[in-house]
Amino acid sequence: MSKKILRKWNNILHRDVGYFFVGVTIIYALSGIAMNHKVTQDWDPEYLVNFYTFSSDVDVSKENITEEKIILFLDGIGEGKNLKKYYYSDNNTLKIFLKGGHLVYYIDIKEGEIETARKRPFFFHVDWLHYNPNLWWTYFSDIYAVSLILLAVTGMFVRRGKKGIKWRGTIIASIGLLIPIIFLIIFS
Repeated sequence: MSKKILRKWNNILHRDVGYFFVGVTIIYALSGIAMNHKVTQDWDPEYLVNFYTFSSDVDVSKENITEEKIILFLDGIGEGKNLKKYYYSDNNTLKIFLKGGHLVYYIDIKEGEIETARKRPFFFHVDWLHYNPNLWWTYFSDIYAVSLILLAVTGMFVRRGKKGIKWRGTIIASIGLLIPIIFLIIFS
């Protein structure tokens, strides 16, 4: 087979595989960035977490509590429809589990803290895909990983001459290969 035909098929393969996997490449890239920052604890890419304090004059002391009083108490802070369970960790502390969060209320000072969490739009779902949620997605991800190798190899042969693998491509590919090697030597 001639070099011209090989180059033609190399470029066709590189182009078409690249087009096919452009969507999943963007998904894995964005979720990878998000996961990098989850590890450094800069932000939680999967959940929006809110924390706020509140006060209430509703009597929720342990001795005369009913579920109706708990709901009245929660209505006063806008959480009346979110009650899941409640309990007293001691005579002065009421803990309530809510749909999407929880709260702690200190009866003696009539103040409390609420923490809520909801799924972050878009990033929750792309992270879910990144974690390989089922066997079929794992197979697809494996095919995608092999295709990335194919894209890397065919990409090195798209350009010809000194802007291709014969000169510039070799230098840039070598630098790209050295960076993870240096990182491994220094940090592992």
